[in-house]
Amino acid sequence: MSAREEILQRVRGAVADVTTPVGQRPVAPARTMHDLSDAGALELFAERVADYRATVIRVATADVPATVADALARLGCRSVVVPSGLDPAWTAGLDAAVTVLPEVEATSHAQLDAVDAVVTAAKVGIAVTGTIILDHGPDQGRRELTLVPDTHVCVIGADQVVPDVPDAVARLRPEVGAAQPLTWISGPSATSDIELNRVEGVHGPRNLVVVIAE
Repeated sequence: MSAREEILQRVRGAVADVTTPVGQRPVAPARTMHDLSDAGALELFAERVADYRATVIRVATADVPATVADALARLGCRSVVVPSGLDPAWTAGLDAAVTVLPEVEATSHAQLDAVDAVVTAAKVGIAVTGTIILDHGPDQGRRELTLVPDTHVCVIGADQVVPDVPDAVARLRPEVGAAQPLTWISGPSATSDIELNRVEGVHGPRNLVVVIAE
């Protein structure tokens, strides 16, 4: 048997069980991520976000204000900027220990650079990738608020977590049509130096705290 005949024989053997007619593409297998229950998606989301070295805290909705205050205190934050549409209850108890700067008063990069942290809501979270998406609505503020301060505390509701990217895109469609900017966050900002050592906080927050309100 020549080399050509041997190659062809192997190819024929490899495709012997292919039943798709010539010229047609096989049907792609159905994705299984939609089979995740809400609880399963939430559990996976928490695991994946933590894999990116973010701090994940799951609390009852009523405990969000205390959790936000505790997270800021643990990271030594003395000042925080808050978007104009953020739930005021989340930051109502901060005044005694933290300087709270409303978004409208943080008009320059220099002001934001002097602030330790930002607290925002989120638009949607993706379980399979551990990604949080901001559409910069009123409770998330303009984009630079979440890029300049060194700490980002992000509160996301359990009902905002979806299994996969297509589910997230479906929720984002109205905003995409309105040409709103989107920020996709997977963990704290990180890169590597020339020796491949991980360096955090170069292009965004060094600390990411994700508070999941259930």
